[in-house]
Amino acid sequence: MTDLSTPVPAPVTIPDSGLRIGGRTVPAQSGAHFSSINPATEEVVAEVAAGGAADIDAAVDAARDTFESGVWSRMPGAERGRILTRVADLLEQHAPELSALETAEMGKLYADTVAGDIPAAAASFRHYAGWADKIAGEAMILPDVGPQHRFGFTLRQPLGVVGAITPWNNPTVVAAWKIAPALAAGCSVVVKPAEDASLATLRLADLLAEAGVPDGAFNVVPGLGPEAGAALAAHTGIDKITFTGSPAVGKTITSLAGEKFRKVTLELGGKAPQLIFPDADLDASLPWIAMGNFYHQGQVCAAGTRVIVHESIADQVVEGLVEFARNAVVGDPFDPASTQGTIVNRKQLDRILGYIEKGRSEGAQLVTGGSRIGDRGFFVEPTVFRGTNDLTIAQDEIFGPVATVITFKTTDEAVRLANTTKYGLNAFIFSQNLSTVHSVIPQLRVGTVWVNGWGVPDPALPWGGRDASGIGRELGRSGLEAFTEEKTVHLGY
Repeated sequence: MTDLSTPVPAPVTIPDSGLRIGGRTVPAQSGAHFSSINPATEEVVAEVAAGGAADIDAAVDAARDTFESGVWSRMPGAERGRILTRVADLLEQHAPELSALETAEMGKLYADTVAGDIPAAAASFRHYAGWADKIAGEAMILPDVGPQHRFGFTLRQPLGVVGAITPWNNPTVVAAWKIAPALAAGCSVVVKPAEDASLATLRLADLLAEAGVPDGAFNVVPGLGPEAGAALAAHTGIDKITFTGSPAVGKTITSLAGEKFRKVTLELGGKAPQLIFPDADLDASLPWIAMGNFYHQGQVCAAGTRVIVHESIADQVVEGLVEFARNAVVGDPFDPASTQGTIVNRKQLDRILGYIEKGRSEGAQLVTGGSRIGDRGFFVEPTVFRGTNDLTIAQDEIFGPVATVITFKTTDEAVRLANTTKYGLNAFIFSQNLSTVHSVIPQLRVGTVWVNGWGVPDPALPWGGRDASGIGRELGRSGLEAFTEEKTVHLGY
C-alpha cells in the first residue's frame, strides 16, 4: 500500500462552494453547510453550502423563467450546439482540475478520472451538440375524410424544467449524461449533486456559464438528500426528474414525482453477471473480468461482481482474479503507482465489510482479501469469494470490490443464474463462439450486454436497465428524446 503519511500533493483548487442559481453564486438561505471529506485522509476538503427547500424553489423559479423567456429553449439549435461544443472544449481543458476535485472528494484514481471520466463527459456534450439542430418529428399523408384531404406531422418540443439528481461515484460523467441532452433539447436544468461529490458539479456550472449557457438555464443546489433532493423531486415546477442512485431512493422519487404525473428516468444500479464460457480466451478476458469487479473499487453501477463461469475453467478464473487482487496497489488515489483508491466514506466502508462478513457466515469460501487496510482512510482489500448465486453477496449490490465466483454446467443454467436477480442493468459474455454469444444475448434480462470486454457507455447508444435497475434510457437518441414532448398535428385542407 502507498504510504499515506507523505501523499503526493493534490493539484486541487476548491471552487466557491456556494449554490449556483440564476447565474449567481449565492449562500444557502438557511446558512447551512456540510463537510466534504477526503476519503483517503479523512480530512475536510471544503465546507459546501447545504441548500434546502427554499433554495430549490429559487433554482426552479430561475430555470422556469429562463425556459419561458425562450432565451435558451427557442435559441436556434445550431447555436445551442455551438455552445455545447464549447462546453466540451472547456471540460477537456479543465480535465486536471475537475479530476482533482473528484479524486479529493470521493477517492477515485486521479489517473482514471483525467484519462477516462472527464473525456467521456466531454464526449457526451460534443455528441449532443451535434443533435441540437436535428430534433425533428415525422410527417405523413393521411387518408381523406370525405372531401377533405389530410396531412399529419409531429413536433418534438423541449419538455421544460428538468430536475437532475446525480450520484457520487462518477459525478461529472453521469451529470453530463443528463445535462447535455436536456440542454440540447432546449430544457433548463436544476442539479442536486451527491453530498459526497458536489465540488466538480459546481465547477461544471462555472464552465457552462463561461461557454455561453444563459443564466438560469443551468443551476446547481448541493444539499442533503432528505432536504434538497426530496424538495427537488416533489417540486411542482419540475417537468421531469432524472435520477441515478439506489432502488430505495428511486422508489421515493417515483412516489414524489408521481403525485403530479411528471416524467421520470431512473438508473438504479445493478448486480451484473459475467458469463464466462469454456471457449473464452482467458488471457485476453481476465483483465476485463478483473476490471469488472475491481475498477473504482467496485463502486460502479455496471460492475460485474457475479462471475458465473463454466466449471471446467473455474479454477483458472479464480486464480486469475486472485492474482489481480493480490497485485493491486491500494493507496493514495493521487499517486500514479496506485491501482486502486478508496471507498467513498466510512458508512460505505462499514457496509462493504459487513457484506464480507455476511458472505463468510453464509458459507462462501473467502479466497483472498476481505479486510480493511490501515486505520486512516477508507481502504479495503480487493476480495474474491467462491459461492452460489443464492448468497446475499451474490444478490445484493455491495458497491465494493467483492467478487463472487459461481459455477455452471450448461448454457441454460448460465442464463438461468444470470437472470436470477432483482436487477437488470447489464451483463458480460466471454466466448469465442458467435453462436453461443448470439443465442445468449436475447435471453438476458438486461439493458446492455458487453461481449469480450467492458467500458464506459458510449453517448451514441442508449443506457439503462429494467426491473430494479430502473426506468427509461439515457444516452443515444432515446436519451435525447426523453427530454422532449411529442406533439401530433392533424391538418385538413
